[in-house]
Amino acid sequence: MDSGTPPFLETPRLRLRDCVEADLDRLLALDNDPGVKRFIDGGVPAVPETFRSETLPRLLGRGFWSAEERATGEWLGWFELRPLTDAGWESVELGYRLHRAVWGRGYATEGARALVHRAFTELGTERITANTMTVNTGSRRVMEKAGLTYLRTYFEDWPQTIEGSEQGDVEYTLTREQWRRTSGA
Repeated sequence: MDSGTPPFLETPRLRLRDCVEADLDRLLALDNDPGVKRFIDGGVPAVPETFRSETLPRLLGRGFWSAEERATGEWLGWFELRPLTDAGWESVELGYRLHRAVWGRGYATEGARALVHRAFTELGTERITANTMTVNTGSRRVMEKAGLTYLRTYFEDWPQTIEGSEQGDVEYTLTREQWRRTSGA
C-alpha cells in the first residue's frame, strides 16, 4: 500500500519512506504483536492512547521510516536511523521493527545495510550505534551483517523484568573509518 510519500531510500526489495499518521493502525498493530515485542517491554501490548500521544509523535519525527515491499507495496514495519543529538547526523542509532511474517527473509539486513551506506555516504555520519537484549540473537545477527561490531554488554534498570534480561543488553557500533576499511569505499 503506497502512501504517496516520496521514498527516503529504495533497495532492490524495499522502499523506506517517512512514517505518516495514516500508518497509525499498522504501527499500533506491530506494537501489539507479543512476538515482535518479546524483547521490548516483555511483549506487553501498546496502550492505544499512550501510543497515539507518546510513540506516534516519535515515529513521525526525524529518523524513522515505514518499510514497504517494492513489488507489492505491502507495509512491513519500520526502520530507524535517528540522530542522537539535535546537532545533526554525526552520531545515529540504527533500529528496525518488522512483522513476524517477514522475519527470516533478509529484509532487516537489506534495510540496515542500505541505511548504513546512506549514513556514511550522504548524511555525514561518523558513528552508528544499535542496541538490543543480549538474548535477541536475531537482531544481533542483523547488526553484524550490517557491519556493526559488538562493543559492550550493559545492564539497565528496566521497569519490567523480561525473560533473558538478567544477561543484560548489548551495544554494537560502526564508525565511518571502520566502514571504509571493510566496505572498500
